[in-house]
Amino acid sequence: MINTTLCYIERDGQYLMLYRNKKENDPNQGKWIGVGGKFLENESPGECVCREVLEETGLTLTSYRYRGIITFVSDRWESEHMHLFTADGFTGEMIPCDEGELRWVKKEDILGLNLWEGDRLFLKRLIEDDEFFTMKLVYEGDKLVENHI
Repeated sequence: MINTTLCYIERDGQYLMLYRNKKENDPNQGKWIGVGGKFLENESPGECVCREVLEETGLTLTSYRYRGIITFVSDRWESEHMHLFTADGFTGEMIPCDEGELRWVKKEDILGLNLWEGDRLFLKRLIEDDEFFTMKLVYEGDKLVENHI
């Protein structure tokens, strides 16, 4: 099981979203997601999210919240524990991302994007500002077949 982070950075009622369109063989190809990635050896969730955000966006997080843990199970990809964050403070200037296109999207427009079906479930909870939560999402191919909250 791999460990990853995913962060939704907030500014003026918008989240910074990443449209994955630049990497070959990307399981997220054509989808909109937050920013994040895999843990390095001995990294904590907080260290990982800060490093990944800086690498992918050029922004340094100054205020962020650990919002939940999502367990992904798939018949195609390795199982994953995704550590979910939101952030409302950052410094720096945004840089181009080598994984896709970064864009600020109004929160009310997010669910209209091409998202993973399971992402819609946890994004609703983030937008509604729910407390810390755990969730398990089971996929067969691109289809969500089970979810447990």
